[in-house]
Amino acid sequence: MSQSPRLAAQGMSHQDVLDQMRELRSDDARWKEGRTWSLVYHAGDDIRRLLAEAYTEFMSENGLSPLAFPSLQRFESEVLAIASELFHGEGTAGTLTSGGTESILMAVKTARDYARAERGITAPEMVLPASVHPAFQKAAHYFGVKPVNVPLGPDYRADVEATRAALNANTVLIVGSAPAYPHGVVDPIEQLAQLALDAGVLFHVDACLGGFLLPFAKKLGHDVPPFDFAVPGVSSLSADLHKYGYAAKGASLVLYRSAELRRYQFFTYADWCGGIYASPSMAGTRPGGAIAAAWAIFKYLGEEGYLRLARQVLDTARALREGIVATPGLKLVGDPRLSVFAFSSDVLDVYALGDAMEARGWKLDRQMGPPALHLMVTPAHAKVVKSFLADLRACAGGLERGEPAPEGSAALYGMLGSMPDRREAADFILQFMDSIYG
Repeated sequence: MSQSPRLAAQGMSHQDVLDQMRELRSDDARWKEGRTWSLVYHAGDDIRRLLAEAYTEFMSENGLSPLAFPSLQRFESEVLAIASELFHGEGTAGTLTSGGTESILMAVKTARDYARAERGITAPEMVLPASVHPAFQKAAHYFGVKPVNVPLGPDYRADVEATRAALNANTVLIVGSAPAYPHGVVDPIEQLAQLALDAGVLFHVDACLGGFLLPFAKKLGHDVPPFDFAVPGVSSLSADLHKYGYAAKGASLVLYRSAELRRYQFFTYADWCGGIYASPSMAGTRPGGAIAAAWAIFKYLGEEGYLRLARQVLDTARALREGIVATPGLKLVGDPRLSVFAFSSDVLDVYALGDAMEARGWKLDRQMGPPALHLMVTPAHAKVVKSFLADLRACAGGLERGEPAPEGSAALYGMLGSMPDRREAADFILQFMDSIYG
């Protein structure tokens, strides 16, 4: 067993530290080359340089105190105002957060506290389609809100009638996605929002993935269903700046239809001997660099830049979908028309296909229910469409001919997907997490 790292008696030189870090990243995902289909939204080296400079310019500032750093307060206010206009949110109010998970946590906490204060609900529940992000399950766990999980319809969108049947006197929140990450389709936001209006409950749109793509896709003539504050009944919306907003990690936002509703997100404490404490979101310290970089990218790209990137992403995604459908044995899951989608097969082991593609340097996410491989398309992928599809056809053809796939995660995903006791599957993942962080 190797010796555990210890703090060295003497420090290393500036250059030696950087050299060692660069060496250690040699096995990391190759996102700059367009070989990775999740996690990183790379829109070009010019954008990356701007973000790095803007972030480091405000790296030491703390957004917890707008009185100490009014520049950060202005950056945040202007980012929220721009987003509010994009999302048809006249009169909306919100905050920046560290990412989509924190935005979702805040929306759930707000719904819980609003229902407690305004409706006297002490055993809150929220209705969640099966495709919503697991951050909603995390929020349920953290904040004591019972998740009521409902199935998807045959089109992989939230089932409106199943949602209606799940409502009761303790429901505080209904959720829809625009789009949902697994299948890349937008839930029926208008119908879900009407259910919320009729029931007198809040409705949250999780646009963490698509929030900064959908408005520009619509301007480009794509068929984008209503999903934002233009829809009556939408009470809150989350959108990640570090996804298709192309900001630096971690930056997201959550908006509410009114400042009165946003008040339920804030935490204040007046009885600390250290002074008045007020926090707008989960985090105490709020990295100024992420706030500054989010403002910088809005100013740098402008509408023209976002339209240009949206066109490139959507054209690339369409070419990939067409190439996948043209590959014998493969099919899309549902009817995705945006930048994320999954594909599956009735005749091939898609997990083995994923392993074969990974052996060629492509990193695709695996999905369950149904078994599928997942792509998240960014501008970095425009240059690799032909090579990706060529490798996909070769790997699929090899499996069809009975060639063995390289050893990878196929057995693991097959086992997890087949476990009838999902608690056993969750426990297995816990053990896996222990092994990684041990």
